[in-house]
Amino acid sequence: MATVTPARLVAGLRRRGGVARGGAAGLAAAGVSAAAQFALVVVVTRAVSAAEAGAFFAATAVVLMAAGVAKLDAGNGLVFFIARAKASAHHGTSGYVRAATVPCAVAAIVATALLWPRVGPVAAIVPVIVLGDVLLAATRGFGSLRPTVLLDGMALPAAQLVLVAAAALAGRPEWLPLAWALPYAPVLVLAALAVRKRTPRGPGLPGAGRDLWRYTAPRSFAGAIQAVFQRLDVVVVALLAGPAQAAVYTAATRFKVVGQLANQGLTQAVQARLVSALALGELARARELYQTATVWLVLLTWPVWLAYAALAPWLLAVFGPAYGTAAPVALVLAGTMMVATACGMVDVVLTAAGHTGLSLLNLLAAIACTLVLDLALVPAHGALGAVAGWSGGVLVKNLLPLWQLHRRYGLRPFGRHTAAALRLHTWAAA
Repeated sequence: MATVTPARLVAGLRRRGGVARGGAAGLAAAGVSAAAQFALVVVVTRAVSAAEAGAFFAATAVVLMAAGVAKLDAGNGLVFFIARAKASAHHGTSGYVRAATVPCAVAAIVATALLWPRVGPVAAIVPVIVLGDVLLAATRGFGSLRPTVLLDGMALPAAQLVLVAAAALAGRPEWLPLAWALPYAPVLVLAALAVRKRTPRGPGLPGAGRDLWRYTAPRSFAGAIQAVFQRLDVVVVALLAGPAQAAVYTAATRFKVVGQLANQGLTQAVQARLVSALALGELARARELYQTATVWLVLLTWPVWLAYAALAPWLLAVFGPAYGTAAPVALVLAGTMMVATACGMVDVVLTAAGHTGLSLLNLLAAIACTLVLDLALVPAHGALGAVAGWSGGVLVKNLLPLWQLHRRYGLRPFGRHTAAALRLHTWAAA
């Protein structure tokens, strides 16, 4: 075997499409974000009563749900079309950016108007969240993960933690939503500058808007369902079991952000490459990317889930004495996330292959499962019933596309690329 020098290692990583480098950056950001979000929950639960904490968590969940709906999944559409345009050496991508941002801005303004009577001034942050997220997605389409890692993955959660902690220490719980919302504004400004820097000058592609929304329209509804699915449980618990139970549920399930952010970090590193590989008919390359991302996702998150399941009674006590009884919620969460991460980024692969309608149907099935279980279990079992409903939806959301990818393309999350993904030195020596 050839000697592994730094130059050969770098060359090997580049031949692998930069997945390891981009994935490591995304995962580092995921770690920072997860730690900051966990600390934020600790600060809030320690500073205010369970009822006040539950009200805050429910309000921010509603705002993020509304922002997720208003994004119309335009970010994934931008990644898809900008990556394809780059693969075909066409640089007229500015039309895609314009076509994506205007409808999203309109939808976000409408969402703000609808939410204001319910959650107050914090609703005004919805357009800022939406446009910032869409523009960061555009930078990933251009092949740059750095703005997403630095802004969304690190700066935003860190700033939210600092400002929320300041509001809590000042004894002003009414300031918590505003402190949480303010950091989104500089993220939007910096994301816009990053896109402007990377967008080539000149006219956009003819019909860019039509093509973008023809692809994105089914996925827009799916993106809305996904946004609701991610945070519906907190709102349902607050409505059916009260804000105190919502606070307990939020604290006990806070660790699920570890898996979500790790998956997001790897997805951001791999998504544009998956789109390019499938667009060029390189199924073997797509299989390699999928299996490589899956094995690293499992290796990085399963130790966390196992440790959380074992240490849940002690970890939950960090939030306060009232939260230590939610250990069964943590056990259900850990088991479900281990199954989900073993499936890999199945929905990303499915949509990268162009099956946005099928992805939509899967998400509808998942949210239907969650709602049925929540309505049946939350009134009697509170937080435990909510995590059971969430678990059922997550399993449907992952196992359905897993079967569909295997049936259509013969893709599996583990295979001959799994072992190779663990031997980093062979990448450089190949």
